[in-house]
Amino acid sequence: MKSGLKAFFIHFFVFVFFVIVALAYFSPVLQGKVIEQSDIRQYTGMAKEQNDFRKKTGEEPYWTNSAFGGMPTYQLGAYYPHDYVKKLDRVIRFLPRPADYLFIYFLGFYILLCCLKVDYRLAAIGALAFGFSTYLIIILGVGHNAKAHALAYMPMLLGGIVLTFRKKYLWGFVLTAIAMALEVGANHYQMTYYFMLLVLILGLVYLFFAIRKNELRNLFTSVGLLLVAVVLGIAANATGLMATKEYADWSTRGTSELTINPDGSAKTTTKGLDKNYITQYSYGIVESLNLFVPRLFGGSNSEDLGSDSKTYDFLIDQGISRSQALDFSRHLPLYWGDQPIVAAPAYIGAVILFLFLLGLLLVKGRAKWWLLGGVVLSLLLSWGKNFGFLTDFMIDYFPFYNKFRAVSSIQVIIELCAPVLGILALKELLDPTVEKSRKLKALKISFFTMLGLGVTLFLAKNTFSFEGASDETLKRYYGDEILSLIRLDREAVYTSDLLRTLVFVILAAAAIWLFLKEKLKSNILILAIGVLIVVDLVGVDLRYVNKDDFVSKRKMAAPFPVTPADQQILQDKSIYRVYDPQEGLNGARTSFYHKSIGGYHAAKPARLQDLFDFYIYQGKIEILNMLNVKYVVQQNEEGKSVPTLNANANGNAWFIDSLIGVNSANEEITALGSIDLKHEAVVNTTEFSNINRFDFQVDSLATVTLTDYEPNHLVYKSSNPNAGVLVFSEMFYENGWNAYIDGQRKDHFRVNYVLRALKVPEGDHTIAFKFEPPIIEKGSQITLISSILLGLIILGGILYSVKRSSKKEEDQ
Repeated sequence: MKSGLKAFFIHFFVFVFFVIVALAYFSPVLQGKVIEQSDIRQYTGMAKEQNDFRKKTGEEPYWTNSAFGGMPTYQLGAYYPHDYVKKLDRVIRFLPRPADYLFIYFLGFYILLCCLKVDYRLAAIGALAFGFSTYLIIILGVGHNAKAHALAYMPMLLGGIVLTFRKKYLWGFVLTAIAMALEVGANHYQMTYYFMLLVLILGLVYLFFAIRKNELRNLFTSVGLLLVAVVLGIAANATGLMATKEYADWSTRGTSELTINPDGSAKTTTKGLDKNYITQYSYGIVESLNLFVPRLFGGSNSEDLGSDSKTYDFLIDQGISRSQALDFSRHLPLYWGDQPIVAAPAYIGAVILFLFLLGLLLVKGRAKWWLLGGVVLSLLLSWGKNFGFLTDFMIDYFPFYNKFRAVSSIQVIIELCAPVLGILALKELLDPTVEKSRKLKALKISFFTMLGLGVTLFLAKNTFSFEGASDETLKRYYGDEILSLIRLDREAVYTSDLLRTLVFVILAAAAIWLFLKEKLKSNILILAIGVLIVVDLVGVDLRYVNKDDFVSKRKMAAPFPVTPADQQILQDKSIYRVYDPQEGLNGARTSFYHKSIGGYHAAKPARLQDLFDFYIYQGKIEILNMLNVKYVVQQNEEGKSVPTLNANANGNAWFIDSLIGVNSANEEITALGSIDLKHEAVVNTTEFSNINRFDFQVDSLATVTLTDYEPNHLVYKSSNPNAGVLVFSEMFYENGWNAYIDGQRKDHFRVNYVLRALKVPEGDHTIAFKFEPPIIEKGSQITLISSILLGLIILGGILYSVKRSSKKEEDQ
């Protein structure tokens, strides 16, 4: 009982320590400020209509018309019934954002190391090493919150898996199920997918050792329990998963029906994303050394060197004011690798890499091999097109790998595995049963390997040109002289960061050597290594995410200042859409104030993307007309935004004279370029075979008016003495939108590649479209049942542990 109470207080104070550290790093949150995250600004624009409707009515719309002409809100933070996982997550993330994510980075990793039987002091250091990894901090700076969320729960999930394989079946099962539910609920399936690749390696290693030691029965027991726990954790998120899958098939992540390109040439049909798109962000092979030296390749596309810059000195010499020169040198494009944009290097720490290498030499058993396997696989896959054979194999043959882009982000597995093995190395160093001679030998090999690598990079400096893929663009903007100075600054940070790395390696090696020579106590060694790790990582992190990134809550609540153009458009109280060609299909500023045909999302509606590629980017105004784009934002001679009224917009709905039948998606999209979209519509009769009438008489007095608008409920009044077909300027989405004529449900169909159409009898009618997605009801039932089961298992585990503890006390 006493030992249990002691353990509780130890973990509680570590918990408090993590809270303090998270708040200390993001101290502006204590002043009520929020971090200005670029992606969250875009999300705020995308989700504005949804959030306003929820606040006004207390209902969830599940559809928004403010982006991409209309789309489900499943990937915009929709609330689902019985989503108890999200409620649990909110309890865990009780700190202000982004301190909440940093806290669960620490907490999850600490739990993992405790599951690996690591002393709480080392576990706390490991948690700091993981949480302060530069990549994990920078994604908080730019607003990749879902990614950070998923990464934070990975260690906890890994801890449950390890615990189960250690035959701690009950709590291994419980922790795995809870962590899996939280991991899936974080809603970043790419990160979860990459984690499952690590789990696959772990499983293969455990299988090898089980065969070798004749322990297959225990292995299969563990695997069986883990499968049940994983299924239960997934099922607790059934609604979100099912809704996401449904939307993904409709988005650019699904399989396109088109087999032609906009120029008419044959299109390479692929399941999933295009290979070039998937591998656009591929780490350079040599560039991966910035895991060890942060600015080996310049760091980022916007480095702040302040006055410590050759470019700054040159500008001052040219008579440029200090403020202007300083402003320029705070945003230097120092990155010279092959990736298009880099916000920061994926630095995991010189001390951690040194300890990782030490772990390879000291640590024995299963853990070393699956951790090493995870590091090697993630490194090779992060090279993407630079290691084409493996990447092509994964894209072509490995399930779902082609659904995700930016392959360089798989380096998150290195961010997870390297600190674990590094801390296990420290554990071995502190273990008195391990031979001192073995420790000294491992230390020497590790130190001289790191030192040799550093010296080699220093000597190789003259072989690098420090020229980047974007330098031609920089040359056009700044000229040859400025560009040559930028290259000198790249060389300078290469040298300074390389020396910085070597200093940290030398200090860490010296501390360990003094400990092995019994010149330092174990607690002093732990403190010294902990301080070195934190100073190393935080020193780099603060270059990219610091107090200057925080702004008032009011600014982030309204991240896009209203312009005179917005104010002018908003005077029109009718329902229409707005298109800003400067924003195109990639930006949510317009969505914040208006109903836009653009937006900001990694998975755009596929058919709207096709319309942009085939027509809108080419300036085909008729396509904008059918999408009810009433205002086009243009730039005047002074560069100011000016709204232009498109008087030819088709409106919310219109009767047509004729339907034109085609037999394929190719014919459907091609026909849009040659028909009168105000009076004609094209329908794919292969998909909608019940269309048997194609010509209609439209009376000159026929009218249709949108009388009531909500994002998930549209009401129209129509009047037509003849039966006809109404076309609506709304996106067709068969999985939820239902049409009603005078309260009676009727089938509607797709026309013009993206729009809804409905057969309407003669006379006056009330027409309603309601978004009633069956996937929500079906998924909610599964979620409720799974959550109840999970809750009962947790309660049972607690009761069993209490009963077992009481029995032990009675026996003593």
